[in-house]
Amino acid sequence: MLRIVVCIKQVPETQEVRLDPVTHTLKREGIKSIINPFDLYAVEEALRVKESQGGKVTLLSMGPPQAHEALREALGYGPDAAVLLSDRAFAGADTWATALTLAKAIEKLGGADLIFTGKQAIDGDTAQVGPMMAAIMDIPFAAWVRKLTFAGPDRVEVERMMDHGYDAVEVQLPALITVVKEINEPRVPSFKAKLKAKKEAIPVWGLADLGLAPEEVGLAGSFTQVVKVFPPPARGNSEIWDSGSPQELAGRVWQRLKAVGRS
Repeated sequence: MLRIVVCIKQVPETQEVRLDPVTHTLKREGIKSIINPFDLYAVEEALRVKESQGGKVTLLSMGPPQAHEALREALGYGPDAAVLLSDRAFAGADTWATALTLAKAIEKLGGADLIFTGKQAIDGDTAQVGPMMAAIMDIPFAAWVRKLTFAGPDRVEVERMMDHGYDAVEVQLPALITVVKEINEPRVPSFKAKLKAKKEAIPVWGLADLGLAPEEVGLAGSFTQVVKVFPPPARGNSEIWDSGSPQELAGRVWQRLKAVGRS
């Protein structure tokens, strides 16, 4: 039976993102939150693997106590269990500290044959946590996966989306897979699954449960920190040329470029 773990993240609505002016970290209190959209495709793919190969799907999330809501909602899609990693010591974690915390939690779960994440979170957009987890756990990974098929009991063939096409590679299990939205279409949660999710116990693990030192997690364990936040500089004046033949417009562009080159 495959042990499948899906890492999900609760993120603020993008139009409501605010930064703490002192710590330069995201302010989440009092802001409407959602499940990171890319993570729903990871949940769906995990469920499809369970249905075709057999296994157990466990959700894992690190965040403040309110992240419990995201796990409860995600359980409504059909996963078997969920665990929340929540501790004040975890606050302010960069991608490395986050990956280390999640990796240790998977170790506490007894390991996993397949770990799924979304390609990236919409609040940070780094796409680093998944690959970092794989590096910490010393297992193979494939990022930006748009298709997954089993090539044997302990091997999967995946198509990795690239700028111009895709790569087809084979990955040995245990492995970590980050998925793109092209991989599937998330199902609509059933009423029965939603009812079951409301009754499911979601344990909360903190620093002491993972056997990590305070200086390894959160802001203290982060190798990177945002030190300044500022808007991009305003661009110069722009013009819109919406009339003229392609030849005429090309000539105007060429004359403008020559003028810029002389200035």
